[in-house]
Amino acid sequence: MSSHKRKKRRKVPDALYSMKHILIGLACLAVILIVIVAVTKRDDSVDVTVAVQNISEESIEAHTPDFEVDLLTVNEYSRPGIALEEVNGIVIHYTANPGTSAQANRDYLEGLKDSHTTKASAHFVVGLEGEIVQCIPTAEIAYASNDRNSDTLSIECCYENEDGSFNQATYDSVIHLTAWLCAKFGLTSEDVIRHYDITGKMCPIYYVENPDAWEQFKEDVDDYLRSM
Repeated sequence: MSSHKRKKRRKVPDALYSMKHILIGLACLAVILIVIVAVTKRDDSVDVTVAVQNISEESIEAHTPDFEVDLLTVNEYSRPGIALEEVNGIVIHYTANPGTSAQANRDYLEGLKDSHTTKASAHFVVGLEGEIVQCIPTAEIAYASNDRNSDTLSIECCYENEDGSFNQATYDSVIHLTAWLCAKFGLTSEDVIRHYDITGKMCPIYYVENPDAWEQFKEDVDDYLRSM
């Protein structure tokens, strides 16, 4: 008879087996959800791209937002008069000047031709009551987005809240204007970026500090495009 005693295998409690199966199940479910979300986002992107391609010139014309054309004087500080050869994106900014109107910001940009304090401008400024002022033709560059001045349009947004968020009137007008420009130039929300995405500058600050709000902004642009 062997002198070595046979070791008894320790029985693993059923509860541990159950927990193991639960964890494996949850992991599988998480993977499935990630795949579903990725596919859904891809489908949404394709859906919007197709929608933009199918928007007619008549629909673009019918959805033109109301805006005042008050172009800056051609000058080297705010309207250089350089042709914009192509439009590959829309850049959203905020004025960093709370409580001011679209017209006041437009007039500040106009004044740079005399003050020479900096070089700055934007194609459009959206005000606190949703008013829109066009400062630069969309066929010319604006001094707004640094390395992307050469292929983007820029929208400056007025605000009054300390956190930099846009009030509803401003927000609605920015969504409308952005979607219309996307339709006009064959873009989607994937081509809509923040100044922050170019330089790291905290602009527009609320939509940098609140990325979920930025994602909602882009979704709202796509929803508007689908409605056109």
